[in-house]
Amino acid sequence: MRTSAAAAFIGLLIAGPAGAAEPLSAIDWLSDSIAAPVAPSPADLPRSAAIPEVEIRPLGAQLPDGVGLLPAAAAGLSRDLWRGSSSADLARSLTSEPRDLVPTLQGLLKRVLLAELDPPRDADERGVLLIARIDRLLVLGALDEASALLDLAGTMSPELFKRRFDVALLTGDEQRACQDLKTDPTISPTYPARIFCLARTGDWHTAAVTHETANALGLLSDQEDDLLARFLHPEIAEQSDPLLPPIRPTPLVFRLYDSIGEPLSSIGLPVAFAHADLSENVGWKGRLEAAERLARAGAIDPNLLLGLYTERRPSASGGVWERAGAAQTLDRAISDGSPEDISDALLAAWKEFRAAGLALPFAELYAPRLIPSALAPEARSLAFRLSLLTGDFQLAALRHRPDTPVERFLQAVALGRADETPAPDAVSLAIREGFAAAGVPDRARMGEDAGRRGEALLGAMALFGSGALGNHNDLRDAIALLRFLGFETAARRAALELLILSEGV
Repeated sequence: MRTSAAAAFIGLLIAGPAGAAEPLSAIDWLSDSIAAPVAPSPADLPRSAAIPEVEIRPLGAQLPDGVGLLPAAAAGLSRDLWRGSSSADLARSLTSEPRDLVPTLQGLLKRVLLAELDPPRDADERGVLLIARIDRLLVLGALDEASALLDLAGTMSPELFKRRFDVALLTGDEQRACQDLKTDPTISPTYPARIFCLARTGDWHTAAVTHETANALGLLSDQEDDLLARFLHPEIAEQSDPLLPPIRPTPLVFRLYDSIGEPLSSIGLPVAFAHADLSENVGWKGRLEAAERLARAGAIDPNLLLGLYTERRPSASGGVWERAGAAQTLDRAISDGSPEDISDALLAAWKEFRAAGLALPFAELYAPRLIPSALAPEARSLAFRLSLLTGDFQLAALRHRPDTPVERFLQAVALGRADETPAPDAVSLAIREGFAAAGVPDRARMGEDAGRRGEALLGAMALFGSGALGNHNDLRDAIALLRFLGFETAARRAALELLILSEGV
């Protein structure tokens, strides 16, 4: 969509989409690894209000909120995306985004989180927006990206270090985090974190003394005392009954359980914990289940998942074993099978992968390897849909001859002609109206401030998330707004994903 008058832009979206997802709570599973700073006594406070506080920062130093892994241009974003917005408003918007965005919008959100953009107008050394970006990456399971952002942040505040510590625990790099804890005098660890790190850096004696002191002073809960005692003294763990698994472990507790020989499953825990189950120390089934969770969240390369599927022959049936068997059968058919074998294997594998929420990784892995013209009609139609879920969706649409109204509409969306093509159902009609809209939806226009474009983009994603739940007006407005903001390709791909991944298509 073209912006006919840049001055007449939008400030911020949304008078709340119907059925919008509840805001994400603060990350409630972070380890209590950093002690709260001691509050100053009255004697330490200034006696006069006449002397203002002066913020001192080295000339040219970058604020934490401005760091990023991707140059703005490489991310397809404007550097001034946050201009005119406050850090608190942006942080609130980021943590309120729906959890289950379609893959394209989740990818766009990740680009926003990783981009090097000008900080908001009120940004300061606290890094409020950076913390919100990192927390959203943790929710997505994107630990490598979160770790890289933390490295760029430079000086660690307690809140930033808490996140670095937990990312290190979940990726098996706790040695580095503990060394940082040891060498940075500005970070004050809690007793469990201090005891763990003393032991991890080889000072077991001091760790044991610290544990005894903390316990004597009543600074540890009974659960912390028991777990740390078993960690420090293996003979206690050997002579005692196994501990009950905690309902909501922190990464520190998760790692301590692993260290005493009672590893916890990451199933049922936040997806970030699944990275720990990719270790070679975990059985094949556990690694497969973890890789599926991470692939579903877009947190790993699908080829890693394929490598695990084909690592060995499944020894059982059902669940993850069915998908591993289906992947192996399809691989063999594509390598040396007949078109009939490929068609049968493709349809069978799609049924398994789609039901498990792995449609996009499946499409990315197999669509480029298929020759639709050689397949049976039903498999050829599926191959067309799979190709529309990849980056080559436009080329696939140009090559395909649609046989049904649904296929004609899918082709039209891919080629930017949805507004000229009959819509076969209600969802398609909302999408058609979004692509036919001129300008920006009235309810998204809340002023003339062009500097709140980033909030508008986040709002468009929230609207799409609501639209995917069946709120067709929100879906229409989300597409119109994405196009108005210049994200035409994202609007097309998101619409295709919604159509193909929804029931009945």
